Amino acid sequence: MKVILLNHTPHCIESAFVAARTCYSGDFPEDIWKQVIPTSGENDRISDEKIYTLLDKIIASGHHSVLEHISFTFAIEGISRACSHQLVRHRIASFSQQSQRYVTLEPDSFVIPDTIKSDNQAKKLYDTFLNNSLKTYRELMELGIPKEDARFVLPNAAKTNIVMTMNFRELYNVCQIRLCTRAQWEIRELFWRVKMELSNIHSLKGLAGYLQPKCEVLGYCPEHRSCGKFPTREEMSK
Repeated sequence: MKVILLNHTPHCIESAFVAARTCYSGDFPEDIWKQVIPTSGENDRISDEKIYTLLDKIIASGHHSVLEHISFTFAIEGISRACSHQLVRHRIASFSQQSQRYVTLEPDSFVIPDTIKSDNQAKKLYDTFLNNSLKTYRELMELGIPKEDARFVLPNAAKTNIVMTMNFRELYNVCQIRLCTRAQWEIRELFWRVKMELSNIHSLKGLAGYLQPKCEVLGYCPEHRSCGKFPTREEMSK
């Protein structure tokens, strides 16, 4: 799996700050923008510390609409179709996915879970199934069956590539779900890599810090059963 940040809103935190201040200030948005992106004189700029102080308050209050003014575009490579099916359920995002109608699947284009890799008998069964599936897929195409119909025999393990654009409000919400230790391992790794992509860019490190599992935000586990890091709500009420 590979996740690469392709593009993002210029002046991310400044855009959210201006949106937030516009809601609670009589100043014009253009004038607020000049306070964070001055045309001259860096000393006149509102500091990142003040910007994040406001963002902290906005996020804590639940006024998350201002986060929609920040968006990110990621290249996601080599995930399984099982993972992509989970990913595209997050509807407030844009996805452009590699098409099995036009791209021929190659022999090594399958994801193998670690639980199967570590078990010789399971790995043997898995490999046999994948080989048979790929063989049938190729034989169908050799018989003249259109690729879009031959693909019906391909498993969820088939790798795919996808470009995802998501605003920060949705990313904030999705990470609360998908970074949970009880989330499925592949999509959890995907959003961990998304967070790391933001963490590796100095100007985005602060935003990456907001991307946490829901228990870290709430202070308790909202699931019926906790992984042990935080007690559930029911356990806290006892």
